[in-house]
Formats: sequence, structure tokens, C-alpha cells
Amino acid sequence: MVPLPKKEHPHRWSALAVLLVAEAMNLLDATIMTVAAPAIHADLGGPVADIQWYGAAYTLPFAVLLIAGGRLGDIAGRKRVFRIGVAGFVLASLACAFAPSAGLLIAARAVQGAAAALVIPQTIGLIRVMFDGDELARAMGSIGPVMGLAAVCGPVAGGVLTHAASWRAVFFVNVPLGIAVLLAAPLLREDRSARRPRLDLVGTVLVSGAVGLITYPLIQGADSGSYALTWGLGLALFAFHQSHRVRRERSPLVEPSLFGNRGFAAALLCSVLFFAVVSGLMLVVVVQLQLGPHIGVLAAGLTLLPWSCAMGISSWTAGRHLVPRHGARVMYAGLAALLTGVLGAIAAYATAPDTGYPWRLLPALAVCGAGQGLFAVPFFTTALHRVRPHETGSAAGLLNAVQQLGSTLGVALLGSVFFRGGAQDAFWAAAGLLVATAAAVTGMMDRAHVRGHSSQML
Repeated sequence: MVPLPKKEHPHRWSALAVLLVAEAMNLLDATIMTVAAPAIHADLGGPVADIQWYGAAYTLPFAVLLIAGGRLGDIAGRKRVFRIGVAGFVLASLACAFAPSAGLLIAARAVQGAAAALVIPQTIGLIRVMFDGDELARAMGSIGPVMGLAAVCGPVAGGVLTHAASWRAVFFVNVPLGIAVLLAAPLLREDRSARRPRLDLVGTVLVSGAVGLITYPLIQGADSGSYALTWGLGLALFAFHQSHRVRRERSPLVEPSLFGNRGFAAALLCSVLFFAVVSGLMLVVVVQLQLGPHIGVLAAGLTLLPWSCAMGISSWTAGRHLVPRHGARVMYAGLAALLTGVLGAIAAYATAPDTGYPWRLLPALAVCGAGQGLFAVPFFTTALHRVRPHETGSAAGLLNAVQQLGSTLGVALLGSVFFRGGAQDAFWAAAGLLVATAAAVTGMMDRAHVRGHSSQML
């Protein structure tokens, strides 16, 4: 049977809505959890490090399995893997909602993250098979606003649901959304790679173990020195394994040639550092409010609203006006704004009363959100602009995976600094990470790209 041309797919815009709901469901789950985590800890008990694990248990398997999830879509069909992932996500959400203990909740969160790693890599491929030309640009451009809306709604929904009902309600939200996506999934068109790669299970296990050895000692407060040698050995084995697969003409998990591109390697470092700051600080803000001055979960969730709203506004402004005119240099403006907000938050914490709501913190958080929006819009296209065509799929998957890894490490690192020294220490650590991010941004860009190619970035 000859497939229909893309323009003749009769329900492509409805199918796009299905994919966007699935994308938003993932981001909602992560941001809602940030607000609900302290309430979960108060109910289920356990060590305080569990607050970090409630988030990290999701983002860690999500990060390390993203590329493998993309490969599975190439092999078995993106629509099929998408549906399996959504079904697994719904079932894992139910397991989270009914979890009787912290340990079982953390285990269910890990299954959620693994299921999300099956869903998210398929969305871009499914959009590309349904649209082309100007319609493809419009379809791809719809992802940003939907993600911005999810980022705004997540903290508010987490606070409202936990305050009005229970922390368990934040997981029930995924059930009707997931069921709606499954019911509408027949609208999607099946797609798979003409040249099917083989799944690199050994590489997936090696990189998962290496990432786990980074995260565990940070969250648990263990002696990281005892893990350093094993972690380094794991990364070395992974690199050797990938090179070995290339020599034997087998599909690697990651294209080794990407690391010959200095700009892309710098982009990976930049992604880890930047998203570590953003995710780590959001956790610190809501946890400090609930454990310090004992602000309620609803007020704690609403505290992140200035950050989310400012991020949405600055993202639109950057994409519409600033990036077309100034190109990749807008990333420096974003980092400068985020650093200004971080320093403002440090000052607000220094003068905040021991009791009562810290109103002075809100303007600083808005500036942080504005900086995040200014940075994120040009980042991904700048990171990918020198990647060769045959490397694009691997590069995009790796960037998304590293972003999630950065979020996991940020929760682990800045959360640990907070629990040991307080919110000001965590924000000072974030300021140091932002300085390192600026150095990584410099390594990403060549002079020609800084001055031109702005139109190619949108």
C-alpha cells in the first residue's frame, strides 16, 4: 500500500494536538512534583534525601533511556512505541498515586521516567511524517508555546491539587490525559526508519551505570571519592564500546564523530550546567518555603508563577524580535539576567524574616525566569548548527538526554547544598555554575555564527 502524501493526511492537526498533550504531560509531571515533594515527604516519612529522589528517580531513567527510546521507534515503529510508552506512563502514574511507602513511590517514578523516554523521542519523527514545508514549521513552532504553558501551569496545579485534595491527586492528573492520548492515537500515522538500527543494550547499561554513580553520592551525601574511579571506568568502557560498534559497522548509541565537533561538545557541557541551575533552584525555592517559614504548599507553588510567566514572555520576545536581530549572542543576555536574578534572590534571603512570606524574593525569581527564556530559545539551534546531516538524530537525542541529566544533577547538587547550608549557599553555588555556563557558551559559537545565520535559528 502506497502511503498518502503528507498534505493528504486528513487528521494531521488533530494528531498534532495528541502529540502536544503527550509532551505537555511529561513537563507537567516534572514541575508538579517539584511543588508536591515536601508534602509527600511529610506524609510518607523517610530520610530527607527522598525529597530529591522523588524528582531524580524520574529524570534519571528518562535521561539515560531517551536515545534508546528513539532507536526503538526506528526499529519497531514510532506510533507503536509511542502508544506503549503512554500506556506505561498511565499505569506508572496510578502506581505512584497509590504508593504506600517512599521506596515504592521512588520505584514507580523510575518506571514513569522510563515510559516517558519511549514517548518523547517519537513526537518529532511523527510530526515530520505528517507535515512538510510551511506546515512543518508551524507544527514545530507550536511545541514551544505549549511547553511554556505547561511550565506555567505545573507549579500552580501542584500547589492547588496538593492543598485541595492530596499529593496523590498530582499523579491522577496523568490518567485522564494519558487515556485521552491513547484513544486519539489512531489519528497518528505509523513511521519507522527505512534503515533500521540495532538497539545497543550494552551501551545503554554502561551509560546508565555511569550516570547513576554520579547522582547517588550527591543525593545521599556519600563520599563521592569512592565512586569516582568506578564512574570514570564506566565512562571509559562506554566510549570504548561505542568506538568498537562503529568499527564493526553496528549502530552506536551515540555517534562518536559528534565529539570531534568542539562546538557540540561545549553545548553538551553548557546544557548540563544551565539546566542543573534551573531545575535545582526551583526545587530549593519550594522546599525552603515549606520547610523553613512553613509556607503552605499552595503558596509555595504560586511563588514560582513569576518565574514561569517571565519565562514565557521572554521566550516569545526572544524568538520574535531578539534572536532574528542579534543571533546567538542573546544567550549571553539570558545568562546575565539569570545571574542577576540569582544574586537578587541571595539578597532577598539575607534580609527575609524568619517567619512570614518572603515577598522580596518574587522580583528576583521573575528575573531568573526572564533569563531562562532568553537563553533557551537560541540554545538548541546554536548547538546543532554545525552538526552534519547523518548526525542530526543522534545529536538531538543526546542534547535532550543531557538536558534531563543536567536537571537530575541540579536537583542532587543544589538540593544537597541547601540541606547542608541553606538557600543562600545553594544560590551561590548556582551563581558559580552560571559563570561556568558562560564559558561553555563561548566554546559553542564561531564568529560567523555569532554575527549571522540568525534566520536559520528559528
